[in-house]
Amino acid sequence: MASIKDVAAAAGVSVATVSRVLNDHPSVSDDARTRVLAAVETLGYRPNAVARSLRTDQTRTLGLVISDVLNPYFTELARSVEEEARALGYSVIIGNADERPDLQDHHVRTLLDRRIDGLLVSPAEGGSPLMLEAVRAGTPMVFVDRWIPGLDVPVVRADGRAAIRDLVAHLHRLGHRRLAIIAGPAATTTGSERVEAFREALAEYGVPLPDAYIGQGDFQAESGRRVTEGFLDLPEPPEVVFATDNLMALGALDAIRARGLQVPRDMALAAFDDIPWFVHTDPPITAIAQPTGELGRAAVRALVDRIEGRPPQSVTLPARLVVRRSCGEGRGNDNRDDNQTPVQRSTS
Repeated sequence: MASIKDVAAAAGVSVATVSRVLNDHPSVSDDARTRVLAAVETLGYRPNAVARSLRTDQTRTLGLVISDVLNPYFTELARSVEEEARALGYSVIIGNADERPDLQDHHVRTLLDRRIDGLLVSPAEGGSPLMLEAVRAGTPMVFVDRWIPGLDVPVVRADGRAAIRDLVAHLHRLGHRRLAIIAGPAATTTGSERVEAFREALAEYGVPLPDAYIGQGDFQAESGRRVTEGFLDLPEPPEVVFATDNLMALGALDAIRARGLQVPRDMALAAFDDIPWFVHTDPPITAIAQPTGELGRAAVRALVDRIEGRPPQSVTLPARLVVRRSCGEGRGNDNRDDNQTPVQRSTS
């Protein structure tokens, strides 16, 4: 029976190139792909995944536990993870934690029982002792988007602080002074970090952030709706609501419209985590975009490095502000200060 080394020799390429061709990796030249496929056909080579796992004690399978599969951000993240893993010769099993630590632990336990080679996790609120145990046992692991402080695990994430600072500067130029925030769970790193960054950015302009303008959400649409209703009931409602994830922003939009109010005339709205839907709302929503696809691909590469004995690296990529029309843009008072960090302006 022909082996992958036989195919590589017949095609005049390396074993790694054969692996890339068999996993449809785009980096392979057309000539090399043609020669490899011809050698595979001539030699009758058929990879045997089960036999390979028994020989190497590897399953060529990665586990991915995401916080909420209904959140478009995590859906895109999972897609990029699956594509990169496939290109590197791995399959992916996905578990949806639905923002529940107990369900997260169920998926982690199940994946470990199935002998996955490594684990990608976006931890739900508070993390879990099970992941600490897995790390101590030497399970290859990478955190993506969120992380658990104190664990020696590579983290692949976006840094939103500069983009939040750009957002606050943009809102200040538009004349907004009463700014409120819908925060994610304080026990998550992204939940606490975004509130802190927002507060610091407001302080640069001498703008306070009263407790009444901080609403506690849970990264779900219903919490965005509930918090915004509370803002609207205040004696002096905020001029702008900044939702720290896309689902809470959609909930906020529902709450504003349910009162017969309009964005941005009666209340402006901005969001963290841009999604394709935001260009189709009326008005299109100003948002902070994360490089989601790049994060997923970088997370897989870091995990595969760890699995294959190479030193993995944490990766931090910048988020960016995408200016649309949900904060009063286009009213003649949103000229950009040349000293501010450039932002991307949508054509929507």
